[in-house]
Amino acid sequence: MSHYETAFLISPKLEEEETSKVIAQMADVISKGKGKMIKEDRWGMRKLAYPIMKFEEAFYVFFHYEGKPDIPFELERRFKQTESILRFMTVRKEMKENVRKKKKGVPVTEESAAPLEEESAEKKEVSQEDISSEETNEEEK
Repeated sequence: MSHYETAFLISPKLEEEETSKVIAQMADVISKGKGKMIKEDRWGMRKLAYPIMKFEEAFYVFFHYEGKPDIPFELERRFKQTESILRFMTVRKEMKENVRKKKKGVPVTEESAAPLEEESAEKKEVSQEDISSEETNEEEK
């Protein structure tokens, strides 16, 4: 199953009960499609960047869910049929492993420095042996 994030804006002229009802209807689409709601964010009333249908603000809602590809299509179909939905957008999210990359200029910890010190000590021993063997070779010549 794929992970999705759907954001939609609800008209500010609706009362709280009606807004909750619209959100519940849209969340029900996910459960009927055998999807799994991961997180539901209700941001509340926010000012819009530009007027949409002569409204200066809207109620923001975000759904994070996983399911089959037919769930976002059904949600969008319902959004288009509902007059109180001003805008909507669905994004398919790719789940990545949390792998931290080593940043440049990060100080070396004691644990990571210990193997480096051992390697440098071995190199010093080897280099001293090489030097002494070279000196003996030169003396023999």
